[in-house]
Amino acid sequence: MSSALTSSIASRFENIVGSAFVQTEADAVADYGVDGLLPSAVVLPANAEQAAEIVKIAVREKFAVIPCGARTSLSIGLAPSRYDVALDMTRLQGIAHYDPGDLTISVDAGMRLSELARILAEKNQFLPLVVPFFENATIAGAIASGLDSPLRHFYGTARDFLIGAEFVDGTGALAKSGGRVVKNVTGYDFHKLLTGSLGSLAVITRLNFRTYPVQPSRRGFLASFADEIHALAFIRELADSPLTPTLVEAISPEFAKLFLEEKSPVASLRLDLQAWTVCVGFEGSSEVCERYARDLGRLARMASTQDAISVHDSQFLSLLEILREAPVSMSRAASLSVVLRLATLPGRLADLLRALRSFASSSWIPSAALIRSGSIVYFALLPREGDEKTVTKQIAYFCKSVDSLHGQLEFNASVLFCPREWKSGFEYKAQVPESLDLQRRVKKAFDPNGTFASGRFVGGF
Repeated sequence: MSSALTSSIASRFENIVGSAFVQTEADAVADYGVDGLLPSAVVLPANAEQAAEIVKIAVREKFAVIPCGARTSLSIGLAPSRYDVALDMTRLQGIAHYDPGDLTISVDAGMRLSELARILAEKNQFLPLVVPFFENATIAGAIASGLDSPLRHFYGTARDFLIGAEFVDGTGALAKSGGRVVKNVTGYDFHKLLTGSLGSLAVITRLNFRTYPVQPSRRGFLASFADEIHALAFIRELADSPLTPTLVEAISPEFAKLFLEEKSPVASLRLDLQAWTVCVGFEGSSEVCERYARDLGRLARMASTQDAISVHDSQFLSLLEILREAPVSMSRAASLSVVLRLATLPGRLADLLRALRSFASSSWIPSAALIRSGSIVYFALLPREGDEKTVTKQIAYFCKSVDSLHGQLEFNASVLFCPREWKSGFEYKAQVPESLDLQRRVKKAFDPNGTFASGRFVGGF
């Protein structure tokens, strides 16, 4: 937008939301930058109707809009190709509907996850959307970013307990999908497409969830192993058992040294920082938890554990917080860190992990790994401080090596975090997904004019 056009359009925005909620000053818009690209205006609607009116103006004027909340995850995804208006949804913070007896809640887009957790805790309930940036992220931002939770092993991803949504589509129309009841069977589950969409399909205004009761006790079990082979063997044994833990994570020695050594009260657990550690969470009555601890101890001994320890409520919650924030913590562990998320079949996980660690070693790049739910690898490349040109060559060699695995191993890979200057290079090297045509058709159906967050995904949409 030109400065003249900014003044003209800003007055129209002000007529909708009020002059106090339209910002065009340089200092204000600087807080809404995405990979160095700044909007010309920031608009904060108070409700869905105002958001819809803003979008209608953007469509008519051919402005590019990026919906946002607390802006914790805006660095995820490629840099937008255009960016004129930041649509800040943080004024929408209400609870539209909450039925504790029916275990359902309807929440406005701008409510923070931590505030929602506090409200649910008053009724001894919770939402298993335990994702990075938990203290500050908004509920809609958490859905749009697509970041997952350590609790996905038992409770599933957000798609599994998101039962409905209300949103503004790319024409400025108010729309809804799903409903407020768990057994909703009307229409298509369009709302599930919003998960991980990075704001490229619609402006989320309200979300409906199934909630869950808090169990009397939540505990953990840690077992250390000489290498990843034995750790993964234990995870396979656990998967074949009748046990249904809430989380199963394996962490490399490098991860433990970075994030567990100095943490209290986790530091008091005295983990073997030279070993691979498998973290298992479980919950229920005291009797159930005691049985879990015994059965897990037996399985760990069968898998040749070096050491094992049970973790009680407060320590387990501290450990859960570390695991929850792990992808973000990995991204901050080095100035030029790269964090990848790779998903594969459980039977191919050992081969994929072995290859990743070998490629990192061959590239002379320190690395750390976290395995989630037996099929997902968060792999961090943590280059040492030095010449950026050398580091770039090391990263390029690693990526070329990973690319060579296609055809040998079946896996999906994405770059979660990396220096913004490298994103175009990753896009150039990225494999175009087979579903690209379908993704473009979905984008066209939701956002026919390309108004929302263009260019955030490989393929340019």
